[in-house]
Amino acid sequence: MSWLEDRSVAVITGAAVGDALGGATEGWTPAAIEERHGGRVRGIVGPWYPNWQDARPIAPYHKGDGHITDDTLMTRALVEVYAKRREHLDAYAMAEDLVPLMIGEPRWIPELESTALLLQRVFLAEKWLVARLHYGHVDPREAGVGNVVNCGAAMYVAPVGLVNAGDPRGAYAEAIDLTGAHQSSYGREAAGVFAAMVAASVAPGATLDDVVTAALDVAHDGTAAALRAVVDAVSTGSTSGRAPATDDEERELARVVREAVAPYDSVGPEYRQMSMDARRPSRTKSIEELPVALGLLLAHRGDYRGAVLAAVNYGRDADSIAVMAGAVAAGLGGSGVVPAEWLDEIEAASKMDIRETGRLMASAAADILRTDRERALGRLAALDAVGAGEPA
Repeated sequence: MSWLEDRSVAVITGAAVGDALGGATEGWTPAAIEERHGGRVRGIVGPWYPNWQDARPIAPYHKGDGHITDDTLMTRALVEVYAKRREHLDAYAMAEDLVPLMIGEPRWIPELESTALLLQRVFLAEKWLVARLHYGHVDPREAGVGNVVNCGAAMYVAPVGLVNAGDPRGAYAEAIDLTGAHQSSYGREAAGVFAAMVAASVAPGATLDDVVTAALDVAHDGTAAALRAVVDAVSTGSTSGRAPATDDEERELARVVREAVAPYDSVGPEYRQMSMDARRPSRTKSIEELPVALGLLLAHRGDYRGAVLAAVNYGRDADSIAVMAGAVAAGLGGSGVVPAEWLDEIEAASKMDIRETGRLMASAAADILRTDRERALGRLAALDAVGAGEPA
């Protein structure tokens, strides 16, 4: 297996495993999670309510039991677009190829336990893509304006990092262009920064410090401030220099990270009862998920199990936090760090060959990076021809 194939499989499966584990605890507090499960979650668990079909507030979705959520379903759709086009994507690709997948190709939806359109599973913020691009015929580059500002675009852009492997700034730029069709403000910014982190993580020899540097290098406004706040908080915390070793230290880590990100998070302390200005455009705010994921990764020094389980037990938007932490940790460590016992069960429960999605992504990324290399060599020749850098 080539480096690119291993890292592609790693990132895609690492994100999906985090998604499936975190789906079971999404929307709850750490204390409620421990009460429900008799302690901290340490793997795949069942749904919050056994009668998930009728339960609130998450009915009719069967979260838990190894079921992936819309995070992974949207990631798979984006992979399919890359595999079809074999080129870098922009906002127009969302309108021309991603939206038709959402509304025209039924597929197995694990949380619905039935075959349905992707449109029928995604949250309203993702349905926005269909409303604006398919029905509204809005300029794709501006279609994200007006949507609720959340992590909806960031949760599925890991593939953008893979087609820009080793080039965080390229990944950032592509994700910003692509997700202009979906998000604006700090929701779009988070997508760009997450893609940059994935791109940094899959470079040969990359370290967690390289990921942090890439994130801080490209981030702007409240997103940059939130990332710095979390990095500073973790670096001065009680377990600075080593991973949390006890349940109490894990609980303290969650508290420290939440306290650091809270001033930038518009949702507020009650995840299901948002503040009046929640998810509105802002230069000073950040989505919560990205800085939390980075903080948990730092505290666990990039360890996949530790970072993902910390995200799962953090609660709130646990599945998307675990997606981001899992993708980067796997990008750094390779496919071998994603626990096979979790992945096997999730693939079976979700009726989805997630490893195959990673291999498909690798095939597309290889073609795109090969073209990038040829283009770069051509550019170098052009620069030499015009005498760039030579005195007049």
